[in-house]
Amino acid sequence: MDSNDSSGGLVVLAVDDEEPALEELAYLLSEDSRVGMVLKASDATDALRILNSRQGVREAAPAGPPGRGLANPMTGTRVAERTDIEVVFLDIRMPGLDGMELARVFSSMAVPPSVVFVTAHDDRAVDAYEVGAVDYLLKPLRAERLASAIDRILANRAAGVAEPVPEQGGEDEVIPVELAGTTKLVPRSAVRYVEAQGDYARLHTHEGSHLVRIPLSVLEDRWRDAGFVRIHRSFLVSLPLVTELRLSGSGYVVRVGSGPDCAELPVSRRHTRELKDRLVRATKQAWSQR
Repeated sequence: MDSNDSSGGLVVLAVDDEEPALEELAYLLSEDSRVGMVLKASDATDALRILNSRQGVREAAPAGPPGRGLANPMTGTRVAERTDIEVVFLDIRMPGLDGMELARVFSSMAVPPSVVFVTAHDDRAVDAYEVGAVDYLLKPLRAERLASAIDRILANRAAGVAEPVPEQGGEDEVIPVELAGTTKLVPRSAVRYVEAQGDYARLHTHEGSHLVRIPLSVLEDRWRDAGFVRIHRSFLVSLPLVTELRLSGSGYVVRVGSGPDCAELPVSRRHTRELKDRLVRATKQAWSQR
């Protein structure tokens, strides 16, 4: 464990099993004036050891016997309920307990640290946000991108928000989209329709489109209760945005949206009846609420 200690800044823990990557991350963090201490760990076991050695109260937490800790079933070890470590910058693919599993261990704490993933792989962004990550950074890491993550952490703390939480009930889900090292957060409510592209899906919004590594079938299951309906093997649409269903020479088509930026999409025969039924139910429900 190494540290760069200067009072008044964030206490952060950098975790990566590759020493050059760990040293670079620690250096970039230490160069940010808002970071007061940088601790380093080479794997999840080392990270938990450091975390358990630094038990402390950094913000209000439920009262309990000091040092009692929690027995975490994923690790078989006891995990501190609270720590003075405020942020963990965490690689995902590591031997033993990986970064996702370690983040879930942190979530069992009474006052968990904020988590930022730093990885060379862009295929786990959705998983990262579902476990409550504040940000998702791609290697090679850029100083300005790291500074942006720290901006977000400090903004959350100033607003009294420890970290994002997974979607519950009718809350609007946010999809992280990586583009040239920048993470853009696309709310589900902004998506007009989704187009399958192999193992990927393209989210179409009024502002453009975004490719994410999520199969269309997964989004169909997750977004069904939010008003999205499968109309074709290649398309999923937001039902409230459907403005027209009509029969053409080759079969039914739907119009999504209105005006010059509207889209017309094919409806397969096997999905036609379900689409009609859901459109009728949606119309009846809208009239009943007037």
